[in-house]
Amino acid sequence: MLTVKTFSFNPFEENTYILYNEKKQCCIIDPGCYFPEEKNKLKKFIEDNGLAPVLLLNTHCHLDHVFGDQFVHDTWKLPLHIHEKEKPMLEMASASGQVWQLPIENFKGELRFIKEGSTIGIGTDELGIRFTPGHSQGHVCFYDEVDGFAISGDVLFNGSIGRTDLPGGDFDVLISSIQTQLFTLPDDTKIYSGHGPMTTISLEKMNNPFVKLY
Repeated sequence: MLTVKTFSFNPFEENTYILYNEKKQCCIIDPGCYFPEEKNKLKKFIEDNGLAPVLLLNTHCHLDHVFGDQFVHDTWKLPLHIHEKEKPMLEMASASGQVWQLPIENFKGELRFIKEGSTIGIGTDELGIRFTPGHSQGHVCFYDEVDGFAISGDVLFNGSIGRTDLPGGDFDVLISSIQTQLFTLPDDTKIYSGHGPMTTISLEKMNNPFVKLY
């Protein structure tokens, strides 16, 4: 069983997630910690709860989701797992940081590419990898079928969807990703988004004004 811990980090109020099991193994997803106090907060939670980080994942590589990748890599010696199509975006982090006046160096650690349709493990707990482009070209969501939740990044929000006016964005592709990869999950599936509060598949099917059901 995986427990979800949420942090809201950086000026974009990005959601960073720690998933951990009974054996104290944990996965860090989209570490957006930018300021020293945010990095300390993430580290303190892990240390105070006796957790052992075993996995570093990004749903996608927009600036606000990668601020803490290097910190996590350096602190726990973890390679970064992303979809291969996100590599160009990851390499733009430094340039993007200059635009937003949030200096950051490009990630220099080990990269490993994950593939849609496969699974990745946190000990014996597994996350399914669902390919959900539209907000970015290589965006993925992580689905825990056993515990009934998905980490959706910037694809689906509580009452909204990810923006598609950034490089690699495509509205029609995003809607298709939601309908085929997320709205096919059980209605009671919890959705932990890249920004904002948790929601469920059923709530978004009924109330999300940006997505039309077939």
